[in-house]
Amino acid sequence: MNLFRSGLIGMLGLGVAAKSSAADIPMDTIVLGGLDKVAARVNTVSGKVGSSVKFGTLEIIARTCVSRPPEETPENAAFLEIYQLGGKDKPRVFSGWMFASSPALSALDHPVYDIWVLRCENSAASKSR
Repeated sequence: MNLFRSGLIGMLGLGVAAKSSAADIPMDTIVLGGLDKVAARVNTVSGKVGSSVKFGTLEIIARTCVSRPPEETPENAAFLEIYQLGGKDKPRVFSGWMFASSPALSALDHPVYDIWVLRCENSAASKSR
């Protein structure tokens, strides 16, 4: 019985040790989907990481945008800061990670707009689309 247990533990340990994860790939362009709930219009906007993109009365700044390597399960994620424009101050209405595969996991809570991550790209790939 001891041999069986040690063999089983060894096999489980081997399985855990054999699995490794590749690093995410940083991209320089973000592509977002946006819904204006009042006008019932969906638009696609894109911009450089670190630069601001406007959607309606929102200013969106992607601080980082990463994709998983091709051998991993597909995923695009971005850290976004979203500000409300149109007054003397510019309140932040969202700050956090958004994931393309799970847009409801960390969503913008806004009465007029919905924003979600579609994908992350490098600028060479963005120009070819």
